[in-house]
Amino acid sequence: MKIAVNTRLLLDGRLDGIGRFADETLRLITTQHPEHQFIFYFDRKCNERFIYNSNINPVVLFPPARHPFLFLAWFEASLPLHFLKIKPDIFLSPDGFLSLTTNVKSVGVIHDINFEHFPEDIPFLVREYFLRMFPRFAQKASRIATVSEYSKLDITETYHINPKKVDVVYNGAGSIFKPLGSYEQQQTRLRFSQGHEYFFFVGTMHPRKNLVNLFNAFDEFKKNDTKGIKLVLAGARMWWTDEIRLAYEGLEYKNDVIFTGRVTDEELAGLMASALALTYVSYFEGFGIPILEAFHCDTPVITSNVTSMPEVAGSAAMLVDPFSITSILDAMLKIASDDNFRQRLIISGKEQRQKFSWQQTADKLWQCVEKAME
Repeated sequence: MKIAVNTRLLLDGRLDGIGRFADETLRLITTQHPEHQFIFYFDRKCNERFIYNSNINPVVLFPPARHPFLFLAWFEASLPLHFLKIKPDIFLSPDGFLSLTTNVKSVGVIHDINFEHFPEDIPFLVREYFLRMFPRFAQKASRIATVSEYSKLDITETYHINPKKVDVVYNGAGSIFKPLGSYEQQQTRLRFSQGHEYFFFVGTMHPRKNLVNLFNAFDEFKKNDTKGIKLVLAGARMWWTDEIRLAYEGLEYKNDVIFTGRVTDEELAGLMASALALTYVSYFEGFGIPILEAFHCDTPVITSNVTSMPEVAGSAAMLVDPFSITSILDAMLKIASDDNFRQRLIISGKEQRQKFSWQQTADKLWQCVEKAME
């Protein structure tokens, strides 16, 4: 079988949640199915580390697709023209973007449709593209994969899709995420948090990550903190809005908020494993990979009681109301003051993490591809 794959988001050193999904699953799928040929489509020069096996042929198509008008040029012109040349059997798109101008069978991985619920969080042109195109992508797809039962229900109800067309392929966590000894933890804290314990957030600084309420809850927490606990945030300020900036600048204890910027995978794993707790209180997630990564690091988790997060966390995390500063604050206070409770969360996290792995993800995604070919 000749399988075309959208690999635009395989960017070395810049893998977001979808990019990490693509990296982990495609490495396994291409390795375990050497009998098939894979054509990886990039929109810029690719890094050799993403050419996992000899059955992969990388192709770079113009233009670099990082803007709605360029999305259209890449998916509706460049890609279909190359399809005419190579005649693939199926097109797999880990970010859900499909080509509407080709008849090639397609599998789209739609991780979530947060833009349908919070369109104001996205710049105008990107929002218009998503709102106009994703309903059409969902209809166009031979099959759809998504990362939680919550997202499956959301997609099928919003886009009026037959649930039988949608497969749930939960995310996993990389093997690099594991517990650290006390010495390694202290070295990480010396490097990133001035030697202090810290609450940790990782992700793109996007409005739906709820940084405003996280900042304000932490500011309230600091009023009673005698341990010098910090808040460390890892990730790019890609969607750093005026609201987020003003909330940060208005903090009484903003000097205790530390931004690392993008970090390497090794640094991220160390930060996660050395944290007092992960504070991941988004108001919308299709899955929430950092929750699993924290479980694998034996790090307690504070996360939201909405969308997919309770499904991923189960009973192994403190679930809070993301719209309530008090709810987030109370969880922080509990984590910081009750070590026995922290240990119980860690034990529960060890059990919950057994339900997910990238191998299971890859297997289910491959099954989805096979169904699309039937």
